[in-house]
Amino acid sequence: MSEPINDTEAATEPGIDRRSFFKYAGIAVGALAVAEAGLIGLRYVQPRLAEGEFGGTIAAGMVDDFPIGSVTHITNGRFYITRLDDGGFLALHQRCTHLGCTVPWDQAAGQFICPCHNSQFDDTGDVLNPPAPRPLDLFPITIEAGQVLVDTGTTIARDDFDPSQAVYA
Repeated sequence: MSEPINDTEAATEPGIDRRSFFKYAGIAVGALAVAEAGLIGLRYVQPRLAEGEFGGTIAAGMVDDFPIGSVTHITNGRFYITRLDDGGFLALHQRCTHLGCTVPWDQAAGQFICPCHNSQFDDTGDVLNPPAPRPLDLFPITIEAGQVLVDTGTTIARDDFDPSQAVYA
């Protein structure tokens, strides 16, 4: 028969005891839970830049859909397409540069008029009546195969209108 193992021999055997195993398993499970929560949190705060939605690239329409001298509201993009008298395009953010109100286009007045503090802007977004400190922001426009594409993920702040800001077909 074999002799019973005493406590000192059991303590020197290689391997891991039951208490240590559960301790390390608990640490591993806890670390995994913290990592998953961190990834979920990071994913939550990142903007969703979907094609065709605000924050992504929006196909506003074909070049011929915008008559010369017109201002067209693109609701899902939160901007206006202004077709200038010389045929150029501007994509103006609908947010007032004063306090961020939504600025509608008043067709009768031929201006953007902020309903909150009466800032007024012309069809190029330049300030006509303060308190807005600067013109309406622009979004970059590209024209591909006759389609007007607006990148609403990039905002261009400016001090005044410059004809070089317009995009031509």
